[in-house]
Amino acid sequence: MTTSFRDLHAGPTPLLLPNAWDVGSALAFVEAGFPAVGTTSFGVAASAGHPDGGRSTAAANLALAAQLVRLDVHVSVDVEDGYADDPAEVATYVARLGVAGVNLEDSTDGRLVDPATCAAKVEAVRRAAPDTFVNARVDTYWFGQDATPEATLARARAYVEAGADGVFVPGLADPEVLRFLAAELPVPLNVLVPPGRSLDDLAALGVRRVSTGSLPYRSAVDRAVEVATLVREGREPPAATPYPQMQERLVRFAG
Repeated sequence: MTTSFRDLHAGPTPLLLPNAWDVGSALAFVEAGFPAVGTTSFGVAASAGHPDGGRSTAAANLALAAQLVRLDVHVSVDVEDGYADDPAEVATYVARLGVAGVNLEDSTDGRLVDPATCAAKVEAVRRAAPDTFVNARVDTYWFGQDATPEATLARARAYVEAGADGVFVPGLADPEVLRFLAAELPVPLNVLVPPGRSLDDLAALGVRRVSTGSLPYRSAVDRAVEVATLVREGREPPAATPYPQMQERLVRFAG
């Protein structure tokens, strides 16, 4: 890895961060040439039979991070709200991951928390893991709570002042609001893949990172159902990566 994770946010187009849910999906993204891979809390939780949120992915993410850090790409982990209310506990958890970056949400169980609470977590993580890229997630638009540009910016600024390296605003697609936030924030702005907008479009608005979120996981599940349905109906299923090729990826990884 010749380019740092931070520097990947300064390219001519936004960093496209695909989100994996297990080793197999991460290996596929690496083989496709992505220089960094994130995780999706929804995909990790669903794979274990849990709904998203509720701090259900803490142990699974520790185990997954321990595997993914062996890859020759940067890894960023979605740690929800840090899995604790105590900033020191959150910081200890993030330091144990040993990854290039984390996403840290300012909501718990679907409700926004006091921004001072999230800021304290960001500050604690910055002290405990100074080399970790902290992407502070502002959930105003995601949950439709205080979903205004001004309220979102106020929260984002509090996290940046606490040491956040980036700001993630999922659920936001309005180009004028994106342009406003990108211009007002001194750190990279991250969004989920918005419908109908290319990476070049988002670059023109000032966006520096685009995450796929749970979209690859949900698409994979849809594709699996499609394959089984086509076979049931006597039709030809779509082509897929051959078994030997996928097996070889895992053999190399295991070795």
